Amino acid sequence: MSQGKETTVLLLSLLVTAGIAGGGYFFFSQQSKIGQSTTATASPDPSSPTTQSPSGTPTNAPTATNLNFDTSLPNPSVLEIDGSTTMVTLVKELRNAYSQANPNIPTTFGLPDGKPNGSSQGLQYLIGGSISIAASSRPLKAEEAKSGIQLVPIAKDAIGIVVGINNPFKGNLTKEQVRDIYQGKITNWSQVGGPNLPIKVINRATSSGTREAFQDIVLLGQSFPPDSANFITWKQDETTAILRDLGENGIGYATVSQLEKQEIVRIISIDGVSPTDIAAVKAGKYPISRSLFLGVKKTTSPAAKQFIELALSPQGQQVVQKLGFIPML
Repeated sequence: MSQGKETTVLLLSLLVTAGIAGGGYFFFSQQSKIGQSTTATASPDPSSPTTQSPSGTPTNAPTATNLNFDTSLPNPSVLEIDGSTTMVTLVKELRNAYSQANPNIPTTFGLPDGKPNGSSQGLQYLIGGSISIAASSRPLKAEEAKSGIQLVPIAKDAIGIVVGINNPFKGNLTKEQVRDIYQGKITNWSQVGGPNLPIKVINRATSSGTREAFQDIVLLGQSFPPDSANFITWKQDETTAILRDLGENGIGYATVSQLEKQEIVRIISIDGVSPTDIAAVKAGKYPISRSLFLGVKKTTSPAAKQFIELALSPQGQQVVQKLGFIPML
């Protein structure tokens, strides 16, 4: 082969090699860009508000600085709140702190007469536009979640099981035994190591968020039995009247913060853990616990957002702890 032909072949070989290398570089560079683009799209927006899913699973830990609400609505002349009776003292304390910082925007809790109507009714009022903020002691149901509501967890709480102080049953219960009692499978205290006395089961009103949380956590969503001589559903969502009616053979339940200072009842440990043990509740060792929420519509007012920010602030979380609830921080 002549020197000229050898040179031509060498040049063609170099061009082919360069083309293959260049094509390979272009392919891998594009794949890299596609991968980067996919990752960026899938990453959550860190500024998005922290809410609770319909199943009750929180997305991110809430703080007073990452609530990204649409606050394009004007401030109301009165910031009206309604909802959970569990959260009465908590909301009232937060209202006092809010009023000091916002004296020109009065707040109310409970329509129409200052008495809260329970979690379910509060959420319905919020959906209907009667109030600005709903206090809820349960997560949203599926149909409520479709209504454009955002729930923000502001505290944790344990639900305590109680008997009357004169009840001769002095033992503890398992979560499964509580379930069987509230489903009518265990009907006598002797079945759980107590005296031969029929168990009077007292259930909370159907409007109660505590009832719905209890039903989800303890009964695993199954229905309560119908009312009978020894299974009583309270008509109003109230705690004191229930506790007074326990007598020597009754059993009931309420949020622990409503029970700790009551002298007429005894709180029962569940699975060997007391609901008054804050560290155990925080660690998830007490089996009947939940989150407490404030809810607004996705488009709300600056005043409503400020109220929730206050609840999540160090000042608000101190109020949470002072009242016997468990802070989020």
